Amino acid sequence: MTQPTTGAEAAAPPMPPPHGATDTTAARAAMVTRLEEAGHLRPGPVREALLALQREVMLPHAYVRVSGPGADPIDWRLLDGSHPDDQQEWLDMIHSDASILLQRDGEPLDSLPRGPVTGGHMTSMSTYTPATVETLQTLELAAGQSYLELGPGPGVSLALAATITGPGFATGVERDGHMAGFAQRNLDRLGVGAVVVEGDALDGHQARAPYLRIHSGIGVPCVPRAWVEQLAPDGRLLTTLVTRTPSWPGQLLVTRSPDGSVQAVLRGRPRGYRPLLGYRWLNTWDHRARIKAVPGTARTTRLTPPPDDAYGFWLACAYLAPGLVRNFQAETMTIVAPDDDSWAMAGPGDGTVRIHGQRDVWAELEEVHARWEQAGRPETYHVDLTDGAGLQHVTSGPGPRALSWALPALATIPRQAP
Repeated sequence: MTQPTTGAEAAAPPMPPPHGATDTTAARAAMVTRLEEAGHLRPGPVREALLALQREVMLPHAYVRVSGPGADPIDWRLLDGSHPDDQQEWLDMIHSDASILLQRDGEPLDSLPRGPVTGGHMTSMSTYTPATVETLQTLELAAGQSYLELGPGPGVSLALAATITGPGFATGVERDGHMAGFAQRNLDRLGVGAVVVEGDALDGHQARAPYLRIHSGIGVPCVPRAWVEQLAPDGRLLTTLVTRTPSWPGQLLVTRSPDGSVQAVLRGRPRGYRPLLGYRWLNTWDHRARIKAVPGTARTTRLTPPPDDAYGFWLACAYLAPGLVRNFQAETMTIVAPDDDSWAMAGPGDGTVRIHGQRDVWAELEEVHARWEQAGRPETYHVDLTDGAGLQHVTSGPGPRALSWALPALATIPRQAP
């Protein structure tokens, strides 16, 4: 594990914006206005940091996907923010709500060729901006707080956090050496005083612990013990809990009281962070054409397709009906069990559903929904992180009708050396 130089130690002066200062300032202001009007951003330090941070320094290039869904190999186009022909498209993109694609297949980032390129898969990207805003506001980040970011990638959220906390308080742990160096160089150019350490994010960073605020930019199946141990009294830890489906992620907020006790609350969310390396999501790509050709056998059902924002129900499905994934591009609600070659599709009319395969996917949803209603339609769940054996148990509350399950052990996920 290496310790890069901080902004104060680096000799490089701040980099001027590659585009006109007026253009970048106006782009940041427009981004903030859009986030406010959408209800994502409220007055406070996160808003001020968004206005102040020169995103163009942290995101000097961006990949654009040219190929359509399912293409293999994938065609990309790299926008170079310093090239006149790319500047306006690049400037608009890095100030949009899109996740900015930065790195293919762990490649070095010092001199990427501008223009078309074929093949590879994205291994690092910036976070969807509304999600970054939600995270930093949920953490209630303030000046002078020690902050740890796990898996910062290009470091945009780390730079925002450092802008809020002040120099010397923000640390990131990044396993990819090329990305860690890239982020550190850009942070140094901004002079925000943040440090990126190359290492395994699952271990946190004991050298600068404890932390008042910890944020994971990678999804994990359960909470690594090191993260909890490195959380200071009055501290907050925020992470995504992932299952094999990307459809129904959970957001876990861990707080430590002044007396040292820990509370953890899990809630369903419309989106979450990608899982750590070695954790493979299910998908519906290989089944979409088959479902269209053979939608399945129709039967009646008393379960009306639950709304997308019934997050407490869908989160329970991720654990109590495992191995399912939703095709959000389908015209009607379509849930697939890829490993079992089974699916369910709402319709063709009210009160009907089509099912196919050895697994009655819709019957499983009916059962979970009935249990969820009996439990009082919970939207949040408590997670017990105190089990000495390492198991982390989830429950919707007391009583025999409560929903409950255990989180998968972290040891089941391959750990890859940096």
